[in-house]
Amino acid sequence: MPVSPYARLVRAVLRTWALVVLAFLYLPIAFLVLFSFEESRTPGLPITGLTLHWYEKMISNGILLGAVWNSILVAVAATTLATIIGTMAAFPLVRGGIRFPNVARILFTLPIMLPGALIGVALLLFFRRVLDAELSFWTVIAGHLVFTTPYIVLIVGARLQGFDRMLEWAAADLGASPARVLRHIVLPLIAPAIMAGALISVTLSIDEFVITFFTVGPQLTLPIYIYTQIKFGVTPEVNAVATVLLVGTMAVLGLSWLMAGQARRISGLIGSRGGAGR
Repeated sequence: MPVSPYARLVRAVLRTWALVVLAFLYLPIAFLVLFSFEESRTPGLPITGLTLHWYEKMISNGILLGAVWNSILVAVAATTLATIIGTMAAFPLVRGGIRFPNVARILFTLPIMLPGALIGVALLLFFRRVLDAELSFWTVIAGHLVFTTPYIVLIVGARLQGFDRMLEWAAADLGASPARVLRHIVLPLIAPAIMAGALISVTLSIDEFVITFFTVGPQLTLPIYIYTQIKFGVTPEVNAVATVLLVGTMAVLGLSWLMAGQARRISGLIGSRGGAGR
């Protein structure tokens, strides 16, 4: 079927617009990586030269590395707890066993829609005025749980809604216990959703500033460190740290992609066996 000149023009415009949007999304990241190798202390265009000096300074900057390590610890702890809590909460929300499930879904997802400053102030008042607790890592982790858990609930819940329960029933008919069905059937099939939620949780936790600002004690996290350094001018060391975190994130994404592929193969194998059995 011939394509009209108008249709070709529309396609060309849409392709150009897509390239513009992609450039808008990824050019800042590309320049961040480029400026981490810039010789000058005030990076910019044109590039005066390339060096690994800022990576060497990053490695020798104990305060900066401590802030990065603190952010990673908080992110891992918050993600682990959020993944467990969110996955356990998704089952009754999707499969029943809870009164007023629609109200419960709204309550679980509400923290995503609330402003971070509001959540931060509320947590600060709760920890200091109600619990009379000192601000510490634990208060930061608790604060991060508030906004990371809903993502786990939503993502895992969406996977459970599309889950073929015939696989569970077939395994139960063959004598498998509920624990065995959960371990060998359900969890492998929803593992990609759990991993996706965990990755989002880690990313959000490492990046979170507002809630961390209200709940952190004397410790520094990476966003707090960057904020304090803005007063004196951000050095390219921060660009180097961001580049390392970017590479680490890409590595985790690659690993999760491989694991998701393995889970899909397991799902297909179980589904084909189930179909053959029927």
